[in-house]
Amino acid sequence: MKIKSRGLLFFIALSGIILSGIKANAQEYVSPTKPAQIGRSPGVKVKLISENGSTRTYVLVFAKGDEIMSGLNEFAQKYKVQSAHFTAIGDATSAKIGWYDKTNKMFKVNNINEQSEITSLIGDVALSNGKPVVHAHINLAAADGSVRGGHLLEAFVAPTLEVMITVEPVPLYKKPDTEFGISVIDPAQ
Repeated sequence: MKIKSRGLLFFIALSGIILSGIKANAQEYVSPTKPAQIGRSPGVKVKLISENGSTRTYVLVFAKGDEIMSGLNEFAQKYKVQSAHFTAIGDATSAKIGWYDKTNKMFKVNNINEQSEITSLIGDVALSNGKPVVHAHINLAAADGSVRGGHLLEAFVAPTLEVMITVEPVPLYKKPDTEFGISVIDPAQ
């Protein structure tokens, strides 16, 4: 009976190891319509740096630990942004970037878990269902100079991120694209 019990325990332990390995290697996917979590960027500082008629340009400076998509979405909500475009440079301790998988109509998540230079962060803000939505793409450079990029899902800043965002007076609206399962800006609206 002891031999059977040991064999059973060995089988259970081996199964657990195999299943955890399969789970660790499972590809993560995220919906393109999943909203960013709010409240994860308490250190963001905002300054209006120019006004030209109804067009306003701001600088947003993120602090260590701030999450980028959270801070951009909070800014858009607080300042009632209906249309904007932005660029940024800085550094990140980790990031989740997405590659759009047309077959699954989802973003395939690629995790970057190392300090990286944000060599480019660009994007826009438009309205969807009456609320501002941030769309951003990012390039991150590793210590060896290799660069990875894609749709920004999440990234944590350290030591800083400097965003130049221009808010335009004419609203832009997104509409659903059923073929791809995403929302896209419709200039006709």
